[in-house]
Amino acid sequence: MFALNGFLAALWVAHIPVISAQTGVGHDQLGGLLLLLGASAFVGMQVCGPLIDRFGSKPLTIAAALLLSAVIVAPVLSHSAAQLAAALVAFGFANGSLDVSMNAQAVAVERAYRRPIMSAFHGFFSIGGLVGSGLVAATLWADVGPVKTVAVAAAAGAVLALIVSRALAGPNVGAEAATATDDVAERETGRTPRWWDGVDLRRLALLAAVAFALMLAEGTAYDWSALHIVETFGTSEAVGAVAFGAFSAAMTVARFVVDGVVERVGAVAVVRYGSLIGLVGMVTAISAPTPAVAITGWIVFGIGLAGLIPQIFTAAGNLTAGTGGRTISMVVGCGYLGMLAGPAVVGFISSTTTLGTGLIAAVAALVFAGAAAGVVRPRSARRATLEG
Repeated sequence: MFALNGFLAALWVAHIPVISAQTGVGHDQLGGLLLLLGASAFVGMQVCGPLIDRFGSKPLTIAAALLLSAVIVAPVLSHSAAQLAAALVAFGFANGSLDVSMNAQAVAVERAYRRPIMSAFHGFFSIGGLVGSGLVAATLWADVGPVKTVAVAAAAGAVLALIVSRALAGPNVGAEAATATDDVAERETGRTPRWWDGVDLRRLALLAAVAFALMLAEGTAYDWSALHIVETFGTSEAVGAVAFGAFSAAMTVARFVVDGVVERVGAVAVVRYGSLIGLVGMVTAISAPTPAVAITGWIVFGIGLAGLIPQIFTAAGNLTAGTGGRTISMVVGCGYLGMLAGPAVVGFISSTTTLGTGLIAAVAALVFAGAAAGVVRPRSARRATLEG
């Protein structure tokens, strides 16, 4: 499901130039439409959270995957700005819903495994994105129409979703445990429990803030890494593209290594020292004397960030004994807002200074995340610390 999400999302991203030309949408309009997409995704996340708590993550993951497979065709069918806006609202809602539900499902599976596996799930998301981008590049080169490409890929995605749905975790044991706990609480208090009963709301807020900071930092790489190389060193766009490719590859590979590191040293250490590694990478990229050194900095930045967000999502899902739909939706939603805000913050700062100065926003975000790393400590460990 993670790979499918990355694959389907890449069908939209890699076709953006084609869709922009087809709809006559300029850069300014596209920026507004991307914000609309982000807002719709955030709504989808918040709608999906309570439904996960009520029905479990399995049916929501299946429904969201099928919905995303259906609506991904809409953007390439658009021939006007209004049609594209409607298509992106549907796409954003489905993508946000799948993002939350599959992460809630991953938390349930990780609990059953009793060892860290969340980072690998996110690694498969990255692989799905690479496969989707490669497919689009190949079909565009072969002059295959985008509608045909996306339609066939979406149909294959729907079939895949139905096939793997049988293997998803269910019935959701966490939901049953939460229901039993709610029944006891209702008998003891005489009222229907609220979803936040027993949730450390201050910790939830801090997790949301750290997710915002980390995805703000990650967003700077997606939108500014290539341009940073081109503007700073006067290189070609091809060399700039190498910076983003190197960052993405480093992050993808590192995500399949991080789980073992978490198992040995713990999530807190991974977030703390991963933030430090990412910080070193960003400072290297900003202060680099040559393009090669700057690209190396972006690689180190990707390695540092690779395993951080998975630890935040795991901690959010484990704030409750149940499915954690609402807690995950809030933290993932805030992270998504950070991903949208990052490029805007960097752009605002760099408009009056330099792009290198603007990238300091990512440095500040990583300093905050490293300082707040203790928020991902497992509940049992936190309880033992307090009792000790």
